[in-house]
Amino acid sequence: MKKSQIHEFFSRLRVQNPAPQTELQFTNTYTLLVAVVLSAQATDLGVNKATKALFQIVDTPEKMLELGLEGLREHIKTINFHNTKAKNVIALSEILVREHGGQVPSTRDELTALPGVGRKTANVVLNVAFGEHTMAVDTHIFRVSNRTGLAPGKTPEKVEEALMKAVPDEFALHAHHWLILHGRYTCKAIKPRCAECMVYDLCAYQEKTA
Repeated sequence: MKKSQIHEFFSRLRVQNPAPQTELQFTNTYTLLVAVVLSAQATDLGVNKATKALFQIVDTPEKMLELGLEGLREHIKTINFHNTKAKNVIALSEILVREHGGQVPSTRDELTALPGVGRKTANVVLNVAFGEHTMAVDTHIFRVSNRTGLAPGKTPEKVEEALMKAVPDEFALHAHHWLILHGRYTCKAIKPRCAECMVYDLCAYQEKTA
């Protein structure tokens, strides 16, 4: 996709949604981190249902440790891989208290050193909590980037690298949210809603449904 097309692509998405937000519900940086860890291979809606009651009583790593592993498991038992995720959340909470004064660190290296925190999770936290221009490439962004020709790549890492180079700085803060929402609601994996797509004419997808 040409630079002028990329600018137009994001300009249209910005008009539709000037200030996109993550659909995960959270109360502070710590609960954001927990929510993103829990969202791996799970829907935001499912995570929000599970954490609604949890985040009313737990909003710091210290409180999470007071709740304990079994208490956390009970709250998140409806989420995929809840046993492993519960262990990771307790473990990362222990590290935050022991090594970071109970605060969530603001660098990628420190974040990815935490149990259950991969590059994508770290990028979400860096973007949402700390305002960094990161690209958290999930399945939606990977699909949209390749399907449209915006930033093709064979791996999430390659797509992230391509997006970092291609996205104009004025759109960089919100770009990954626009792409996630576009992939979730319009450019779906099955039966993409091409007839309703505002970037239809910019898209290189060969199997458009309209």
